[in-house]
Amino acid sequence: MALDDQQPPWGKSKRPVSPEDLIAALIKKVKEGFFGSGGKGDGGGGGSGGPSGGPPNIGSGIMKLLPVVVILVVVMLLQSAFFKIETGSVGVVLRLGEFHRIADPGLKFKIPLVDVVKKVDVQAIRKEEFGFRTRTAGQKSIYERRGFDAESIMLTGDKNVINVEWIVQYKVMDPANFLFKVREVEQAVRDVSEMTVRRILGNHDFDFVLDNREVLGASMARELQATLNVYETGVQITTLQLQDVNPPNEVKPAFNEVNEADQDQKRLVNEAEEIYNRVIPKARGGAKQVLEEAHGYAVERVNLAKGETHRFLAVLKEYRRAKDVTRERIYLETMRKVLPGVTEVYVIDKEQRSILPFLDLRGGKNLGGSVGKN
Repeated sequence: MALDDQQPPWGKSKRPVSPEDLIAALIKKVKEGFFGSGGKGDGGGGGSGGPSGGPPNIGSGIMKLLPVVVILVVVMLLQSAFFKIETGSVGVVLRLGEFHRIADPGLKFKIPLVDVVKKVDVQAIRKEEFGFRTRTAGQKSIYERRGFDAESIMLTGDKNVINVEWIVQYKVMDPANFLFKVREVEQAVRDVSEMTVRRILGNHDFDFVLDNREVLGASMARELQATLNVYETGVQITTLQLQDVNPPNEVKPAFNEVNEADQDQKRLVNEAEEIYNRVIPKARGGAKQVLEEAHGYAVERVNLAKGETHRFLAVLKEYRRAKDVTRERIYLETMRKVLPGVTEVYVIDKEQRSILPFLDLRGGKNLGGSVGKN
């Protein structure tokens, strides 16, 4: 059967819809074009050659197959001219091997055989682990720590050896730089991260590292991002977190002893500060109270002295005006103050020479007369 008498493949009720079907139809047409409708090349059956039974007409077969080949090539080119970008990803379009544009999510068009599309996930959070590896992730994650001492053992500023485990999380910020500026971005992130962490921890003491992991993590993230920007890696650091900071197992006993001594020192210092805060303010308050009392006493004595002085001067002035009256008044006022506190009163004759009366033998007029009369 001649090729022109056959129904074309795209007119059939069941036309090929996949590349495999198109290739099968093409092979069938090649066989029919070179070997006749029988599809056999053994010369039997009268259908293997031309009308005279000679060799098949190759040129005529190629000309008959050319439209099919052209249609097949056009279909394949049309299929490769469209591409789809999933949500959360972008497409980096290269034209003749050179960066051309960034394709957003959706159905896009490209020039077949000229443009090449590389898809990059820009929303996925990528993670690098240092000092350990996650074997099984989940609610009960399993971690492997053996064999990673080379990247976790570090030296602090006070010459202490510590074992640091940390993670770095990042995502793609510039897809073009991510694909073409650095050959291995993941390894670059690991190398720069390890360099940054070692440099910063080497400038701080071990105690500072233990107490300020969040502050150090933020500082490391900023410096790591700045270095990666210089390298044009096209990534953005989202998290740099120090997971665990401990001394190596070989020096843990000595470190525990030092830590216990440090805790005892801090406890004693806190106790001393507590006593200081309790005693010193009390002593200062007592001293201030004594000073205030002394000041008040001094003011009181001065005021009393000034008052007594003014009173004495007033009395002196009155005394000079009327001495007898003033003397009598002062005497009475003094006795009024003194007598209420007196329990015994002795009345002595003004002629009496001593407190104990005795018989006067020296004058003796009455005594002598009496004696003489007797």
